[in-house]
Amino acid sequence: MRPHVDQRHERVLELVRERGSLRVADLAAELGVSAVTLRRDVEALAGQGRVHRLHGAVVWPGGVSTVGPRTRQEPAESTASTPSTGSAEGVVIGMIVPTTALLFADIVRGAREAVGAQGGRLVLGVSGYVDTEDAVQAGHLLAGGAEGLLVAPSWSGGVPVGGQEQWLLDRGVPTVLVERSAPPGNPAAALDRVRTDRAHGAAVAVGHFAALGHHRITAVLQEGPHAAQISAGYDSAVRSLGLDHARGAPSVREHGDYDSSVDYLVDAVRERGVTAALVHSDEDAIVLVPRLQARGIRVPDDLALIAYDDEVAPLADVPLTAVAPPKRAVGESAAKLLLQRLAERGSGRRPAPRQHVELLPELRIRSSCGAKRPAH
Repeated sequence: MRPHVDQRHERVLELVRERGSLRVADLAAELGVSAVTLRRDVEALAGQGRVHRLHGAVVWPGGVSTVGPRTRQEPAESTASTPSTGSAEGVVIGMIVPTTALLFADIVRGAREAVGAQGGRLVLGVSGYVDTEDAVQAGHLLAGGAEGLLVAPSWSGGVPVGGQEQWLLDRGVPTVLVERSAPPGNPAAALDRVRTDRAHGAAVAVGHFAALGHHRITAVLQEGPHAAQISAGYDSAVRSLGLDHARGAPSVREHGDYDSSVDYLVDAVRERGVTAALVHSDEDAIVLVPRLQARGIRVPDDLALIAYDDEVAPLADVPLTAVAPPKRAVGESAAKLLLQRLAERGSGRRPAPRQHVELLPELRIRSSCGAKRPAH
């Protein structure tokens, strides 16, 4: 027996309140009624102000979540220890990241906490490092009610080429780039952005090696969005410190090309007298250390290592000294900046100047660089 209309309405309210939002078609299927019937129910409830209807979805008042494919809702509960800097009750923030693993896990967490602390909701889209998927995810998020976007686009070099930024500029909503940038002259350079100053982190690593007495230093870096920044910081520090740049030029290799990386480092140690190396990422460093040792290169005795990212560096057999980006702080700062832009738009006041924010990573000392961990 089908439930009475009042019972069905109560069940609709229960499900939408529990999940934040649902597609009308999905809700109809779950309740075992036709889409036409369910749309009538939603229209009746929306007329009473008990739910909102938006782009084929039914939404609980005060919070909207996306229901598009490959999109996942992040809960709005906050665990932030700092007090809220304002109120954004009911605001919906869309966030697009290439992955939720490793680096981006903490970035998303920081953004979620910052939004939740001000009474808003963060909704997540994942592109899977597929460039064309960024725009698709943005469409889902905005259709679901997102009022602004935090975006880490799938730009392979970390910056847009060939018009990759255009979809961002066409959205017409406040947008903050996260861990990405655009070069001067590119239209996306006018967007707000928050990222780690990876060049500074590389320079800190080189400086630490130099302080330990190393003069011939190299680097093995992954191809990807951060390689250019890390390489620039490495080069600048080597030149500034007067180190032997010619003997330790960095090598940028495809992720997973471990054999070539090992061959490069073995040759650097035996033929060029290199005694220290910066390796991005710490996952790569964990793979390289036993392979180097199998070739007779001991870490840190023959080659001191510093890894970059500090995701799993402490878990290595030889615990890795690592450059640690301020991941959660990046997400938090980006979210707060976007909330500021939305507040400015809502109040109609003149917006503050756009911001390019760079947060500094820190060096965490462990065994692989050959230095004792400092006392605290």
